[in-house]
Amino acid sequence: MLPLRNDTAALPWKGLGASAKVLRRGGVLRGDADGIAPRRAPARMKHWLKHIARPRIAATCRRFASQIEFFHARLSRDSSLGLRLTLSVLLFIGATWLFAGIAEDVVTGDPLVEVDQLITQWFHAHATPGLTRWMLIITDAHGVTSISVLGLLFGFYLLWRRNWYWLLTLAIALPGGMLLNVLLKLIFRRDRPSYDDPLLSLITYSFPSGHVTGATLFYGVLAAFLASGITSWRRQMYVVIGAALVVILVGFTRIYLGVHYFSDVVAAAAWSTAWIVMWLVA
Repeated sequence: MLPLRNDTAALPWKGLGASAKVLRRGGVLRGDADGIAPRRAPARMKHWLKHIARPRIAATCRRFASQIEFFHARLSRDSSLGLRLTLSVLLFIGATWLFAGIAEDVVTGDPLVEVDQLITQWFHAHATPGLTRWMLIITDAHGVTSISVLGLLFGFYLLWRRNWYWLLTLAIALPGGMLLNVLLKLIFRRDRPSYDDPLLSLITYSFPSGHVTGATLFYGVLAAFLASGITSWRRQMYVVIGAALVVILVGFTRIYLGVHYFSDVVAAAAWSTAWIVMWLVA
């Protein structure tokens, strides 16, 4: 960390209003409103600090002080209405938009359907007995029965710990999401991939994938629960990435076994993510 040169101390920090308050909270400035001075900051920040202290920029900061303060509050890590809420809203919007786009393509028969066919045919043509055996083990471990058992075990643990918030979240998100997925299947009524020599045969509808939905719901709630007890953002990301990798693996098994299209898997993960985020925020 290199100290700023003396000429930086003479900058007109007074009058920056909300911008100075934001910088002070972020550790760039110190002092009160009448005597603000720069902290020891990296030399690479000197140029930026000089720009923000210019009269025109300072005037703009004062003019939009409330908007700057609102933006800062949305990115704060210390507030429940800060960065976590902002990321949750963005994730909900993105996941919902993705599901809606895929659903529209499936209904209208857009080129995505042709891509689905190519992917499933490629995997079917390159299937091997050894890999198929492992794919069946993984996919069976994430069926409705298995996910229900895992959910019950997790629920009993939360009940034992008297963690009512997460118990309620699990009780609503997991069974409610599974039931909603069945309803979505009945709405879209998409047939599963068909082969003369299928690796696995099912008679229910394909869109969206029930296995991926269950895995996303269970591991999503589990990851959120584990991350809530971790203060390090890096470790929180490890938990989230680990849960996402399991969901991707389950989705891969469904495509490989020829019981789902690629769009079935992605759509299931998308809407399930939006469902979890909605209840976590609520």
